[in-house]
Amino acid sequence: MFNEEDDDFLIGTPQSKFFDILFHANREIVKNKLLQCIDRYNAMELLLEQHLGEEVLEKEIQSTLLEKSDTVLERNQDLFIALMGEILSQNE
Repeated sequence: MFNEEDDDFLIGTPQSKFFDILFHANREIVKNKLLQCIDRYNAMELLLEQHLGEEVLEKEIQSTLLEKSDTVLERNQDLFIALMGEILSQNE
């Protein structure tokens, strides 16, 4: 079985490839993409706080991280892949 640390050109996780791209792509493109992610995260957090309240939101987040950790990990991988594609397409 392959180990994530034995990363080769075609081997590795979306997360490890994402960080490779992050560290080697155009700095301005990466900065803009990360700022977009932070804006989006904060907008979603504000919406959820308005609907659930701050205390309930924190409990729900912790509960979701525990109960649906596999789904969260899958979505993380999908996000890494999507962001890599966006950064690479702008980096050309």
